[in-house]
Amino acid sequence: MTEHAHPLVVAISPLVERLNAEVVAPDEARADDVPLVWEGKRVAAVRLPRKAPAGGEGGVNALLEEVAEELGGPLRELARTDKQRAVLLLEAKGAFDYRKSAEIVAEALGVTRFTVYNYLNRARD
Repeated sequence: MTEHAHPLVVAISPLVERLNAEVVAPDEARADDVPLVWEGKRVAAVRLPRKAPAGGEGGVNALLEEVAEELGGPLRELARTDKQRAVLLLEAKGAFDYRKSAEIVAEALGVTRFTVYNYLNRARD
């Protein structure tokens, strides 16, 4: 949000981070976001990570499509550095919260599951 966040937003920030969620401004809130109301005024909203539909694969595939669109082309055809960036974008979007997501992402990128984990580990170091 902003540098001068409301005290409520500051107070819940550790919880929001732990949930892999994000705080959004009230005017950016969607219908499925959780509104944060302070003394009758909406000060922000919390956007929770997407839930996987039954089987989990649909959610990851939707995120893969989003990232492919952001990066301008099919993930399998990206250069190595762009594939690394794709993995980081997917992690930020919560893709790896889904069951069997590393395998699904690896297949979409045309790399091994081991490579996906390496990309994630390098980014965390």
